[in-house]
Amino acid sequence: MLHDALLLLPDFILIVLGLLLVRFTALNRNVWDGVERLVYFVLFPALLFSTTSRGHASLGDTRDFVIAGAAMLLIGIGLSYLAFWSRKADRRCVASGVQTAFRFNSYIALAVADRVGGPPAVSLVAVLIAVGVPLCNVAAVWALARHAQSNVWRELLRNPLLIATVAGLTVHSLGLSLPEPIVPALDRLGHASIALGLMTVGAGLQWRGLHRELPVGLWFLSIRHLLLPLSAIALAWAFALPPLQALVLVLFAAMPTASSAYVLAARMGGDGPYVAGLVSLSTVLGAFSIPVFLAVMQH
Repeated sequence: MLHDALLLLPDFILIVLGLLLVRFTALNRNVWDGVERLVYFVLFPALLFSTTSRGHASLGDTRDFVIAGAAMLLIGIGLSYLAFWSRKADRRCVASGVQTAFRFNSYIALAVADRVGGPPAVSLVAVLIAVGVPLCNVAAVWALARHAQSNVWRELLRNPLLIATVAGLTVHSLGLSLPEPIVPALDRLGHASIALGLMTVGAGLQWRGLHRELPVGLWFLSIRHLLLPLSAIALAWAFALPPLQALVLVLFAAMPTASSAYVLAARMGGDGPYVAGLVSLSTVLGAFSIPVFLAVMQH
């Protein structure tokens, strides 16, 4: 267990570094807002496009793994949407926070995969991202658009992560090769996205809105950090997945929620501070849930 926690320590050091920089240096929240936009709209889409267009694994090669991953995310979406039935809960908080139950922090997922399984594990995570980004963004945007009365399809077509994923899968499925000068440029952008992405997670930690609808928020995070990993273990067993695929699926299910959940909620008129609090608490919980389920799968 201690070894598993130490394995992930460098990634969480970067998260803590981002928190310290925003609190104790001139690199204040205004600076990190710009960095966050750079990561969300440029660096991370470049990484997604690069990994999905040139991955070691494809959707066709990992059929059972993909089905299990999609089923796991659908379970999370279904469980989280139960909160809409609560008559007492604030509808704006529910619509904003529901995404924290099933969305995933891709920065941490890719960093953890690289540490536990190298390029093959990273490629498997890229496949899950390719499946999960459209699925989770549809579910998240639909909930917010339903509350804000926005156009769901317009919001999806403007999502940079979805655009990059679809473009990368298209290039991969057509067997196309990128021009040589483009490949190293994408690699450099992708490498920068992981370190900066982890630091923006730390810089974005804030708790001021967490007190609003805390019981509903705890339901969302119990799905994210307990029910989803347990369902992933059951699905890995049911599909008899190979050890590496099973490990990646369960670790992916144990990830903290996406830091970009706050960006999406704020941009679509949701309760941004409430989502920021849930993202912060989820990041802290992830420091415990990831080593725990890593130990479970390895031992």
